[in-house]
Amino acid sequence: MSSPAAGNNLPMIDVYLPMMKSAAIISAGQLGLFEALADGPLSADELAGRLAVSVRGVATLADFLVSIAYLERNGAAYTNSASTQRWFTSRGAVDYTSGLLWTAEAWPMMGDLGSALRRGGPQTTLWEAMQSRPQLGQTFAAYMAAFARDLGPDLLRLVPLRPDQQRLLDLGGSHGLHSIRFCEHYPQLRAQIVDFPSALADTPARLAAHGLSERIALTPASVLDHQWAPGQDVVFYLSVAHNQTADDNRRVIRRIRDSLNPGGLLVIHEYLDDQPPSPYLAAFKLTLLYETGTSIHREADYRAWLAEAGFNEVKRIDLDPLEKGALLLASV
Repeated sequence: MSSPAAGNNLPMIDVYLPMMKSAAIISAGQLGLFEALADGPLSADELAGRLAVSVRGVATLADFLVSIAYLERNGAAYTNSASTQRWFTSRGAVDYTSGLLWTAEAWPMMGDLGSALRRGGPQTTLWEAMQSRPQLGQTFAAYMAAFARDLGPDLLRLVPLRPDQQRLLDLGGSHGLHSIRFCEHYPQLRAQIVDFPSALADTPARLAAHGLSERIALTPASVLDHQWAPGQDVVFYLSVAHNQTADDNRRVIRRIRDSLNPGGLLVIHEYLDDQPPSPYLAAFKLTLLYETGTSIHREADYRAWLAEAGFNEVKRIDLDPLEKGALLLASV
């Protein structure tokens, strides 16, 4: 009988190395290492002084990040790789450092994955945890804001509004970036954002910074419970449906339809369960199981809910890359 390592890598490497890779990248984000290198190369001594950590510690971390191509080394100096500079610093088009900070919060929940699998869902949902730990909601909203900055240009390009469309309802819009982007592009537009109080904690300051406090209203409430006003022209339901059950989505979509003016538009952003299978999508489904107990849904499910609610036309747009998900545009 051959040993586990014969002819192949030891299977434990598949467990150990991803753990260390994730821990190292998260730690670099928490320490501000990538941002410290955003303006150019630094030595371990310089990094240690700037980050207030030990020289040995930062050198050991940096050497590991070089080995996994997150950093590069030239002599004694370290620098960000092009990809790291692009995704994890303020010099890039989108800074996903907030995603690293959120992943650090998610680690304790991941430790309960086995129990969640036995139960078929979490003992405490992510939303319940946010009620007792508001900072959790703020960290999650910051991560969603980074994703919104990445998705925003696609959304603006693919969802053109008519001049007569003046009211936007942004369900689960937390950070406010989608409403801000559309209100800045369409001067006739006024928006209302509905989300949990903890998710809206930083939003007023962001609206004020953009000069949109008077045009974008905030409603701290659950999307499932709040009764929003009729007369809406456009409704955003972006990255929300995977956090709801099928019955709740059916009910919300019906309420959205009832609130839309003739010619109104519902914009859904989601990850569809009939998209090509990938490790990312499979991991996302596993994440939902232990964080919220919900799942992603099929395009056929959305089309059935939309038809039942009375939407006349549904258009699907797959985004590039596929990790961005897809849009469903439904009109009445």
